[in-house]
Amino acid sequence: MNNLKTYIYNQFNILVLISLSVLFSIVLLMIRIKLNQSFFYLFLIWNLFLACIPFTLTSYLSTRPKQHKVSFALYFFTWLAFLPNAPYIITDFLHLRFGDYHLLWLDVLMLASFSGNGVLLFLLSVKEMKHILLQHFSANMSNYIITSVFPLTAFGVYLGRFLRYNSWEIILNPIELFLDIFNITTNPNVHFQAWIFTFVFSIFLGLLYWINNTLNKN
Repeated sequence: MNNLKTYIYNQFNILVLISLSVLFSIVLLMIRIKLNQSFFYLFLIWNLFLACIPFTLTSYLSTRPKQHKVSFALYFFTWLAFLPNAPYIITDFLHLRFGDYHLLWLDVLMLASFSGNGVLLFLLSVKEMKHILLQHFSANMSNYIITSVFPLTAFGVYLGRFLRYNSWEIILNPIELFLDIFNITTNPNVHFQAWIFTFVFSIFLGLLYWINNTLNKN
């Protein structure tokens, strides 16, 4: 309990800003629903909830003492499985083609707000995980692990957007999921789009992380 109080105290400003930003996104969505008389974008609330899960996990781990290696591994892979949900919201811009042209500005602003929150939660969660990894590994090994997170997350976003897999299907539908992953990784010529998307999106995530770290140091 004391660790939780300390964490909230230290992260109070960030938690308030996240809450306000999320509230703003929801307000924009409510305005959009009222003006368009459509609940089409209501799924964004669910997507944003999923984006909060990895940040919640790292926040929880930050309040706990150093975990046993097996316990930490379970937390880490659970976190990694849900992490793609945060930047995934960026791909919801694809839905703009179904929107009302006269309110396109509102749809763009709303999607930018939701995806911005997803990116923010992603960056904060990865940053916290880096600190947690340093409790278990050397600085170099922690950097290698974090670097590998970007292509894995990008690939997870591809699986979610284009193959429509969810994070929990690792448990509910593991055979079909791993067969698709095996097929993509062993037939790169056939699944060229998957490799290009993963490569480009992982660089995008890595740049965001690097820029964020650089700005925070200044």
